[in-house]
Amino acid sequence: MNLARVFHAGTRRAYHAYRRSAAMLTLAQESPGLFDAPAPESITPADAMATGQAMPPDNVFEAINNIFFRPDALAHSQNLLENLNYMSIVWAVVFLAAGLVCLLHGFKFYKPVIIISALAIGWCAGYYLGSMEQVGQPYIAAACIAALLAVCCFPLMKYAVAVLGGLVGAFIGANLWTSVMVVGRSVSPDQVDNYWVGALVGLLVGGMLAFILFKLSIVLFTSVSGATITVLGALALLLQIGPWRESITDNLAGNALVIPMLVFVPAIIGLILQETASGTGKEGAAKTSVG
Repeated sequence: MNLARVFHAGTRRAYHAYRRSAAMLTLAQESPGLFDAPAPESITPADAMATGQAMPPDNVFEAINNIFFRPDALAHSQNLLENLNYMSIVWAVVFLAAGLVCLLHGFKFYKPVIIISALAIGWCAGYYLGSMEQVGQPYIAAACIAALLAVCCFPLMKYAVAVLGGLVGAFIGANLWTSVMVVGRSVSPDQVDNYWVGALVGLLVGGMLAFILFKLSIVLFTSVSGATITVLGALALLLQIGPWRESITDNLAGNALVIPMLVFVPAIIGLILQETASGTGKEGAAKTSVG
């Protein structure tokens, strides 16, 4: 008798639990999204520009635009590492290989390097402009601007070298300014955000160098750009290794000196090697004609 009562009570509880589950399932089907987690708030380009927050990249072009959103990109290691996490192994290997060639042999192939650099800059700039709501066609805008800049390099090679040399000078000046000011923040905390001063000085020096020492300007451009691309590719490749990702992020994030040192030390080595190999200077000036 007691066993029958226990069985009857258990059956009733199971029946009521089934009815509640069926009611919840019906409510979920009639109101999709009721039990879903709220979607994360999207970040628009305007919000990112106003707050200084980088938008999560959908591809490698957006990641590069997010990294170089400021000329002192190397000094902002946290933003750099976050965006490199989105780079695939294939792109990391491409960056590493292309950077090494440019770093060690950029002067020998400086015309293709200048054209490819103009193509890459035009593509990233066009992609950024095309991603705006007013345009809405990032790939078309990227292809048009990239083709325009690459074609303009053929008849205007010397001026293209001057422009790229000025950009590299601005890149060096901005990163050095921010790195030094962050280290000495207790001395001059208000000067950290004035990176444009270093960028302006570097722009003038790098641009004028192309008209005074053309070959040295090429070696400087290929060394710095090659070292930058190499370090980005190497970091992106190392971040793909799970056990190393956290250690690399903890050691590099928030440090404004380490990544600039990782870039500029190989750049100086590459500059010396290229200058020695190409005979840049008086002998090199006599051997090589200006393109």
